Amino acid sequence: MEREIRHSSGDRATLSGKAVLTREEQGLHYHETGTLTIDGQNPMQAERRYIWTPVGRRGVQVLFENGRAFHTIFPESPQSRHDCAPDVYLVQYEFGAWPVWRSHWDVSGPKKAYKMTSCYSRVS
Repeated sequence: MEREIRHSSGDRATLSGKAVLTREEQGLHYHETGTLTIDGQNPMQAERRYIWTPVGRRGVQVLFENGRAFHTIFPESPQSRHDCAPDVYLVQYEFGAWPVWRSHWDVSGPKKAYKMTSCYSRVS
């Protein structure tokens, strides 16, 4: 997994690491680990966890690790929104080159303003 984050201020950060999906009783557990590098700072370890649960026949609801709803993905319309007042998170997924896939986030509001693209590919 590779990620680029571009803040509206012009600052840039990258994350290089791995994302592992593990089948669990609730659905798929997503665990992301990697090295986050922010311009002008020392690299640091980063980690994130989500739970992916089925919605209908083809959808996926993404939950935060504590079970709170984050957003829902439907392959035929792979865009979603998460409101974290006062900020808004818009995401567009690309699954057309599976098993390589991408997510593009556009985050805006008075507290946050950045664009983030993540690229995922299967490790052999």
